[in-house]
Amino acid sequence: MRNMEEALPAVPAAQLPEAAKDYDIVRRTLKVITETWRDQPALETLAAEAGLDPIQLQRVFSRWAGITPKQFVQAITLDHARALLRQSATVLDTSYEVGLSGPARLHDLFVTHEAMTPGVYRARGEGVEIRYGFHPSPFGLALVMATEHGLAGLAFADPGEERAALEDMTGRWPRAAYVEDTAFTAPMAQRIFAPSQWSAEQPLRVVLIGTDFEIRVWETLLRIPLGRATTYRDIAERLGKPTASRAVGRAVGRNPISFVVPCHRVLGSTGKLCGYHWGLTRKRAILGWEAGLAGPVLESV
Repeated sequence: MRNMEEALPAVPAAQLPEAAKDYDIVRRTLKVITETWRDQPALETLAAEAGLDPIQLQRVFSRWAGITPKQFVQAITLDHARALLRQSATVLDTSYEVGLSGPARLHDLFVTHEAMTPGVYRARGEGVEIRYGFHPSPFGLALVMATEHGLAGLAFADPGEERAALEDMTGRWPRAAYVEDTAFTAPMAQRIFAPSQWSAEQPLRVVLIGTDFEIRVWETLLRIPLGRATTYRDIAERLGKPTASRAVGRAVGRNPISFVVPCHRVLGSTGKLCGYHWGLTRKRAILGWEAGLAGPVLESV
């Protein structure tokens, strides 16, 4: 078992894939977009802030997100968020009717999931071995955690935040045995962030460790399609607890498998991008990256 007081290994920049290296530039650009999106900032303005010329920024951003900075600005505007939410009721209803198969499930990595017994959660993970490793991703370093049954945790960290991310995640199941094993978690990290490897024939196995209510909320999150969004209230109503929006919000905030279980697709009732455990900038980044994959969603706004 790893001694948590030991220094966590740094990932050399030279080993980061192109998308991960691009994210540092994108992250700085997103900060400007976040502060000025209402003014629809010009490419030249964004490039100046990133320390690049406009053509360089356009190339880096498009390579990372699959869309241009201008399209990304459009994708995170309030009008776009409201357009996503206008479809939220039918999103959950339809997904429950058609099940978990079909092209619309691409964004969920063709996830198959199971829940650990309530006793495991109450025992705070005692008797469970969780292997973990830090890996580059399009959204900064990703902390991938897994049991023998499948992916159990996914967190994010910017450089220098690795220890905080690890302590956050291990604190959720403090009695589990933790083993650093990047060789074990690397294939999962590769599949999670590479759409070309999302396959119905080889679904990603996910293990949900939480209370009964939290697991019900997380299972509902898995039904929100790429390029769509829903609200805490919609989830509460779907669960038959229309007055439990705050409880739903707490459960969403405690989702241990970020990105794969898409808590980032839950917005405020007005379309506000409220709350994300790993930072609103990263939430905007993920939504914009997914908008690039969704494609036609942008055209419908």
